[in-house]
Amino acid sequence: MRAERLSIGEARRIAVAASGLARRSPGRKDRRHLAAVVDRLGLLQLDSVNVVGRAHDLVVYSRLGPHPATLLRDAAYRRRWLYEAWCHEASLVPTSLWPLLAWRRGRMHADRWWRGWVDGKGPLLAALEAEVADRGPLRASQLSLPRVPRSSWWGWDDAKRGLEHLFAVGRLAVADRTGTTGFERAYDLVERVLPADVLAAPVPAEDDARAALLLVAARAQGVATLADLADHHRQQPALVKPIVARLVEAGALVPVAVEGWDQPAYVHPQASRPRRVAARALVGPFDPIVWHRPRAERLFAFRYRIEIYTPAAKRTYGYYVLPFVLGDRLVARVDAKADRTRGVLLVPGAFAEPFADPLAVAEPLAEELGSLAAWHGLDRVEVGGRGDLAAPLTLATAAGLR
Repeated sequence: MRAERLSIGEARRIAVAASGLARRSPGRKDRRHLAAVVDRLGLLQLDSVNVVGRAHDLVVYSRLGPHPATLLRDAAYRRRWLYEAWCHEASLVPTSLWPLLAWRRGRMHADRWWRGWVDGKGPLLAALEAEVADRGPLRASQLSLPRVPRSSWWGWDDAKRGLEHLFAVGRLAVADRTGTTGFERAYDLVERVLPADVLAAPVPAEDDARAALLLVAARAQGVATLADLADHHRQQPALVKPIVARLVEAGALVPVAVEGWDQPAYVHPQASRPRRVAARALVGPFDPIVWHRPRAERLFAFRYRIEIYTPAAKRTYGYYVLPFVLGDRLVARVDAKADRTRGVLLVPGAFAEPFADPLAVAEPLAEELGSLAAWHGLDRVEVGGRGDLAAPLTLATAAGLR
């Protein structure tokens, strides 16, 4: 079969449309809108960093705009149609996908995180599960077992690590996020968290489950290479390569050759192929449109690295940088921080991409920053002096206040 050829512009438009970034609509947002976002993306990556907002909240905001702050929390920890899983790192996943991830839970004992550590930990794991069964849901800080801080594994001791292991293999589930930060996991028995019909659902064969996850990825990405598809649920490209070939043979994926790409690519048969997309959104570092950095470079010529762990003097753009999507391009990036004490969204630096006109980008970016600030309950946006976009963005922000 000869692969269809796509220009890089066509590929970008397919990708942006598939990501849901071009579908924002006015009006009040409710559970139906959130469900559409999660159904389209297949998962939301979790992250504890709260410089501007939590990673999962930013993904939803980028697609819905202002919405009730409790919407996602309600879906995950009250109504239970989302649950936490190791998927694309730690993620919120539709509860209906629980059977498709059984193969991963079954392999967690041999995962590099647990290999060796779990040996001899049977009594500890049994004691942890028994205490959660008796007293749960429980945070690690609420355990009656003695706690001995460790320097590795984010300071986890064996008790916390044991809870995480029981969660990873599917014996426990995350019932809530609470504690002083509002983001500490509270663990409970999985049968007290997930719906009974989900737990009783048939578990497909591993290859069939992997194939279903690849199709979830293809729908979310629109156009993708084998490595892109595999990355969505952290599958290994070499393992899923024959599965992708079978999906192509069955017509479930359409092979394409994208201008400038040196790897074959695939399009979901139902992917929209718009001639134009009117996306306008700030996206976080863990947004699906940019989370696989090689794909972001191939699609948008956008080299993106998170610099949280880079010493301040060596950062190129800033601590927590949000790319800005306009149309079918990533046209700019802003270093952003919510100063909640002062009620200000700080933008120490703003940078246009080499092809973009800072004057044309400044006004829509100022509007998006103002909307994001208001959603967080912040009173204004304060732009610093770093970057070629800083001066026009300062003017555009001031004009928007008048």
